[in-house]
Amino acid sequence: MLKTLAAAALGLLLAAPLSAAAQFPGKPVRLVVPFPAGSSTDIITRILANSVSQSLGQPLIVDNKAGADGAIAASEVAKAPADGYTLLMATNSPMSAVPAMKKSPPYDPVADFTPITDVGRYTFFILLHPSVPARTLGDLIEYARANPGKLNYATGNTTGIVSTAFFASQAKIHMVHVPYKGEPQAITDLVAGRVQFMICSSGTSIAHIREGKLRALVTTLPKRSTLLPEVPTIAEAGMPQFSITSWAGLFGPARMPREVVARLNREFGTAMARADVQAAMERQAFALSPSSPEQLATFVKEQMENYRRTLRAAGVEPE
Repeated sequence: MLKTLAAAALGLLLAAPLSAAAQFPGKPVRLVVPFPAGSSTDIITRILANSVSQSLGQPLIVDNKAGADGAIAASEVAKAPADGYTLLMATNSPMSAVPAMKKSPPYDPVADFTPITDVGRYTFFILLHPSVPARTLGDLIEYARANPGKLNYATGNTTGIVSTAFFASQAKIHMVHVPYKGEPQAITDLVAGRVQFMICSSGTSIAHIREGKLRALVTTLPKRSTLLPEVPTIAEAGMPQFSITSWAGLFGPARMPREVVARLNREFGTAMARADVQAAMERQAFALSPSSPEQLATFVKEQMENYRRTLRAAGVEPE
């Protein structure tokens, strides 16, 4: 009798997680963004959250947790219950750069998270305030070499930090770093002329470029942006060795139920295939690239190694 009761109790315990997964989602899902409202990651997350909320039948609530290059948001999600109700719209900042830049990272980007789907790639530009007398990348390098320490450069994320460090090392120039918590704050000071240089995503800069408040010298992508086709790629401008990818992907805490991962992968993949979502992303110069969880897991490992190599080449040591 006791053995029968024990077996029944064990069966109930094993069935409970499966039942919860089968009923997912039974309440709103929190989608944590590691950057402030108005940032490129915030914008693309809200586009997807609006679409997925409709098909999922529950609201996806965007929760901005900026700071520490995305590590605050990533650490919080890593410690959350692995039930699918807390997700992270991660980027290369918390998942590639932080582990490469820290001697003791606050989390393991592979072991502490469940990959769900790749989301896409950001378009970044090298921007100047119009007060800088440079029209091309070559002009900029020549000016910076002639005026060491005169240019102040802003960063609002680790893509900006790593990219600028690598660019400066390859160009053999010296600029002064002015870090910000996010791109919206940094771009405000760039437009005002308080800083003069920035490697920035298109989402927060495109309007200022079109209005003539900022000058775009190159895009860091392999192809020219459809939003600014007149702006050359950095390879076309003479620096083909620049190979830093800025990306976004969806993750949850480690050990999420497979059924929940499959459901979320399917819903986000369906949303990314919608014409209205694709059009909205194109306006942000964001290239969608949905994937399987396994493909995202492989990509994360590859990017971690790429960032480590890039930082070593730039002479940046982990802190």
